[in-house]
Amino acid sequence: QVQLVESGGGLVQAGGSLRLSCAASILTLSNYAMGWFRQAPGKEREFVASISWSGGMTAYEDSVKGRFTISRDNAKNTMYLQMNSLKPEDTAVYYCAARPTFTTIWGSWGQGTQVTVSS
Repeated sequence: QVQLVESGGGLVQAGGSLRLSCAASILTLSNYAMGWFRQAPGKEREFVASISWSGGMTAYEDSVKGRFTISRDNAKNTMYLQMNSLKPEDTAVYYCAARPTFTTIWGSWGQGTQVTVSS
C-alpha cells in the first residue's frame, strides 16, 4: 500500500489559485495511476481528476475542466493539482489517491487537505 501525504491547501479568495501536492512513499510510483477527490461538508466524496502512470492520460470532472490541471513527477514521487479561477463551490477537503495500474480500485488514500474559497 502507498502512503500518501497532501499539502498546499488553504484559504483563498474567489478567482485565486492554489497548488496541491501529494507526496508518495513508494519506490516505484510509476506503477500507479493517481487521482484527486474532494468532499464538501454534507456531501459525498467526488472525483476531481486522475492521471495515468506515465502522465500521458488525464481525466477531469466537468466542473473543473479548464480550471484545474493534474500532473505528476515520478522522479520526485509527487503528484500535483494546479487549481485556478477558484470558486466558492470548490471548497472541500481534497484527497489524493493511488491505484495500481490496470486496476479499478483506489486502494491508497491520503489524509486530506482543506481548501476554502471565500466569495
